[in-house]
Amino acid sequence: MMPSYFFAHGAPSIVLEDNEYTRLLRNFKDQTPKPKAIVLFSAHWEEPTQSIGAAETYETIYDFGGFQDELYEMTYPAQSDRSLSEQVQALFSKHGIQSVLNERRGLDHGAWAVLKMLYPEADIPVVAMSVNRLLSNEQQYNIGKALAELREQDVLIIGSGGTVHNLRRLNWRSEGIDEWALRFDLWLQDKLESWDTEALFRYRESAPYAEEAVPTSEHFIPLLLAMGTGDSNRQAKLLHRSYQYGNLSLSCWRFH
Repeated sequence: MMPSYFFAHGAPSIVLEDNEYTRLLRNFKDQTPKPKAIVLFSAHWEEPTQSIGAAETYETIYDFGGFQDELYEMTYPAQSDRSLSEQVQALFSKHGIQSVLNERRGLDHGAWAVLKMLYPEADIPVVAMSVNRLLSNEQQYNIGKALAELREQDVLIIGSGGTVHNLRRLNWRSEGIDEWALRFDLWLQDKLESWDTEALFRYRESAPYAEEAVPTSEHFIPLLLAMGTGDSNRQAKLLHRSYQYGNLSLSCWRFH
């Protein structure tokens, strides 16, 4: 059964960087069986109704400003898989989750920057997925859970976001790690590894420095979505954790 993953996408410039985390992403394809298709939830696509990408070929969206010129020349012309998009919609309907197909939207940097490092050839069909911060954390988890059977069909499910993502607290010159960011992530690691969904669903009340780490939830949601796909086995493994700019977390979790 194909594992599911959560990848932090960091700043858009991550795709140009060479560090331990980007090397992990670039080596991913050599250490993981090639999937038949990819279903990817991006923190940068927010919709009030769960949206499912169905563009024939995705345009590359440059949803950022002030970065290196090279980034605006990059493309990731992945194709979708209409039959898989419709299967995803059918699974959602089966579990009482309303959804719509979107044939127009391209891939934002939360999707293409990660995919460009994982599979630079853009030769695997992609179904892009939106997130909705108005849902409860349990509902987020259940959206992922509804798609769990896709893993048996060699579909790779990815959540792309960030566990600590507070742009107002970034220290662009820092080479250290802010204690509050690390303490939140250590709490999160304990709850993920023990699969303590009760605590995770209440992380805003339970976790240290939750307000600082997760001022808005759209980057945290993809973690719960990816986790939900592993509900049957409930095994979580941290593959990497590092930080940029003092507190922007770069983490990778695998769920079985």
